[in-house]
Amino acid sequence: MTVSERVAFLRGLLEGLELDKNDKTAKVINAIVDTLDDIACELQDISDVTDELGEYIEEVDESLGDLEDYVYDDECDCCDCCDCDDEDDCVEVTCPACGENVCIDFDAIDENGQVECPACGELLEFEIDECDCDCEDCE
Repeated sequence: MTVSERVAFLRGLLEGLELDKNDKTAKVINAIVDTLDDIACELQDISDVTDELGEYIEEVDESLGDLEDYVYDDECDCCDCCDCDDEDDCVEVTCPACGENVCIDFDAIDENGQVECPACGELLEFEIDECDCDCEDCE
């Protein structure tokens, strides 16, 4: 039973007593029931606003989640198998030993241009160019 329903029940009991409306006690009891009715109405208004805000917060949370996915996307576009920050930080290769497509993070390649295949452990070798620019100083 809601608070409004309980106040309505009390009002019905009060009317059933058929008290004299001019009696001081009846006036006090009526004022108390009226106050309870006002409180019940305000509680219902607060509940309605809370429900509405809850729905709004859920929508904002979903939108924020979408935005976080867009901004902080852990998946790179170069492959489906890794957590590279972007396609400039990794390369997708097929391991000649196991045939798996693996994404190799450039930071994992040692100074000799070697890295172990994450799938089978085979040593993979890469040629590393220190500079990707087209300037004459680097050629």
